[in-house]
Amino acid sequence: MASVLSSSFFNDAPAVAIFKAGMAAEFGFSSWEDSGRNLSSNWFCPLILPTRNRPTRARMKHDQLLGQITDFCRQVEMAESTFGRRAVNDGKLVARLREGKRITIDTLERIQLYIATNTPGGVVPPRELDAPIERRDPRANFRFFENRQKYLLFVHTCSEKRVIADRIAMELGSIHPRPPALRLFDAGCGDGTVLARVLRAMHGRFPHMPFYVAGKELSLEDVKLTLDKLPDRLFEHPSTVFVLTNMHYAEAPWLAPRAAAAAAGMVWREVPLRGQSAGEFEAQIAELKPFLQENWRASVSDRSGMPIYERPVALILYREDHQFLLDSVIPRAGRAEANFDLIIASQPYRAKSSEAFRAKRIVAPLARALRPGGRMIGIHSHGSDPGMEIVQAVWPGENPFPVNRHELLRAVKYELGSAARDLNFNAYSDSRSIFRYDMEALPHEVTGPIGTSTAFAAWNAAVYVAQIEDDRLTEITQSGGYLEATRDVLRKHNGLWFYDESYVISRRRD
Repeated sequence: MASVLSSSFFNDAPAVAIFKAGMAAEFGFSSWEDSGRNLSSNWFCPLILPTRNRPTRARMKHDQLLGQITDFCRQVEMAESTFGRRAVNDGKLVARLREGKRITIDTLERIQLYIATNTPGGVVPPRELDAPIERRDPRANFRFFENRQKYLLFVHTCSEKRVIADRIAMELGSIHPRPPALRLFDAGCGDGTVLARVLRAMHGRFPHMPFYVAGKELSLEDVKLTLDKLPDRLFEHPSTVFVLTNMHYAEAPWLAPRAAAAAAGMVWREVPLRGQSAGEFEAQIAELKPFLQENWRASVSDRSGMPIYERPVALILYREDHQFLLDSVIPRAGRAEANFDLIIASQPYRAKSSEAFRAKRIVAPLARALRPGGRMIGIHSHGSDPGMEIVQAVWPGENPFPVNRHELLRAVKYELGSAARDLNFNAYSDSRSIFRYDMEALPHEVTGPIGTSTAFAAWNAAVYVAQIEDDRLTEITQSGGYLEATRDVLRKHNGLWFYDESYVISRRRD
């Protein structure tokens, strides 16, 4: 206030009297003194005066806010007192509002956040608060779309994809789909191997239920590999709507970019596939190559050094002969919902990223996209395995996995705030959470003389899982001693394996 009103103002008694009378009238009281008796410190709308850098903030009227709350409570069949307790931990919230009491901007934002994250039918998520920026040097890349050769060698020599798919399939018995479809979101499709395996398991458990399957993937090469697996899935389970997008984690479940400029330039492509055979579907999907080349582009952010999309894209595919049956499942531009029964978050973040970054940028937004009864399974590397022995033999003291599932879930719960009350955070015991996958080599390749190709495959797997940057690898590979260290570990354990750990976040059923 001092930045707007000079000190001489308070020495002018008539001016002060006029100011007090005007403010009392603004807040609906007969006098300034009466306003002081009726407005407690917790129940007022703060006076926000304009300054050069802060414009006046428009206040929401009571009838508008009460209308939102009433409509929400009626829609979800919730008592108003229950709404108050869950939204702001005050069962008398709505009663106070009906009496004309004022609330703070923080309380208003908490109310709107609770409504946004719990409205059936899906809504665009609330404005995200400032998140920590993790600056990456684009020269020190390691992920698939930046190191394709390492990724493909790892995928084809290790069983991680199959083991992860089996772990995810265990969650199918705990979800409770609702009409009109079972809804699945894959937060990072990769080459589509895990997703294809999970869809096979879903078909086995729910053979006649329509599927809505959405996947986020930034890499054009990954998108092509994922689409290669789609024809067989559409042939076996024709009642499937398949969506691919390159949007951020906080946007992809809703298919809604947050930035106005990105939303204005969004590419929405709907492709009804004709025919009744996988071959016919494959031919039509292959025709999408020019579209993907033109629109599925990524660049490096000047702010963070991380890959980002140039234009947001949503690609929707389904069988034309099932379009009528799937009409209520097919997403529409500007009216897509989240509300997923199952969300897969397998290795969606860097191993060395902080728990705050993971929680705010990735896991919390995905948790908000769960429908009642829905489950999100998260999976990341655990360490404490022969693969880490190889890494630490070359770089003593290296710790590429500083954040475990317990620390991450605590950070997610803190980030979600009151919205976490409707969620269960399941870290589980080590015996259930931690699982093993192996490098698939023939027995004689690791028990007898270990050839260069086997040693190199093991080394590649170890440094890929540990996400060792290219500049560090260059220094080590020039010496040649890394292969002997790898052979020593293979002989010691008669093979090579790794550990992943999993956790589950589930939304309570109505």
